[in-house]
Amino acid sequence: MSGPGAGFEYPVKEVSWLKRDVLLFANSIGCTADELHFLYELHPNFAVFPTYPIILPFKLTHQDIIDFYAAQASTPIPNVPKFDARRVVDGQRLMTFLKPLPPTSAGRTFELRSKVIGVYDKGKAGSVVETQQDIVDKATGESYARAVGSAFFVGQGNWGGPKGPATENFPPPKGREADVVVSHQTTAESALLYRLNGDYNPLHATPEPGQKMGFGGTIMHGLSSWNFAAHGLLKALGGSDPKNIREFQARFASPVKPGDKLVTDIWRTGEMKGEWEEIRFVTKVVGGKVCLSNGRALMKCVGGAKSKL
Repeated sequence: MSGPGAGFEYPVKEVSWLKRDVLLFANSIGCTADELHFLYELHPNFAVFPTYPIILPFKLTHQDIIDFYAAQASTPIPNVPKFDARRVVDGQRLMTFLKPLPPTSAGRTFELRSKVIGVYDKGKAGSVVETQQDIVDKATGESYARAVGSAFFVGQGNWGGPKGPATENFPPPKGREADVVVSHQTTAESALLYRLNGDYNPLHATPEPGQKMGFGGTIMHGLSSWNFAAHGLLKALGGSDPKNIREFQARFASPVKPGDKLVTDIWRTGEMKGEWEEIRFVTKVVGGKVCLSNGRALMKCVGGAKSKL
């Protein structure tokens, strides 16, 4: 890490969740009645959906609505401009699942430990802030999940910072049809439901912010589409077993509007990293653009579709 802001550690913050939060999240990302272990707290195998930790940096310990803009602007990064959180969208997220979260944090203390990897100046288009975030058990120091992600601050570049490294690409296999195709139908209310997990960005509830940013109105959370795809992959290839996914990542390529139907093409590569198979995927809006590119996961594939290799 080098350059302005790199290595800066944010203040450690406590995070917490209840079983109710876990149930809400599973409902909001499309889990279905045949996945009761994510949806029913008395199920003998009741589990947290693996990507749930992605919401904790927004939720923290809150059980009520918070001021999104105030929360995002609370800790400036030294030696870089103060960016406007009212004009920010997700760039890319990679999550590594290290240990399954307990169904509730009650009786234990978990912390969010975050640091800046780099801050990059993309000229007129804007600036990128890349961070690493860990959910850690304070008592043991064990990390349960690690997310590396980038936030893109629209139109906030040209401050003389470094352009940043080239992004590693994970394209789907050439000349092959997808091994599996899954879909998710959003509704006009999908973003209004997802935001109750703790991400209260007004961009996803009312049209004015999106109009100012050039999106034409309200758009879905990038991380909701990311989570829809994660659910689709785990259900189709991993038997909905949270133990069958190790890593999941995607780049946010274009916005999704409430009511859009998303289709995810999934390829098994047959390439193994230990016990985990490399999976590639692309998510598109039906009748529109690719919304998630650079899709990649490490999974244990059970039953269902076989690779067309």
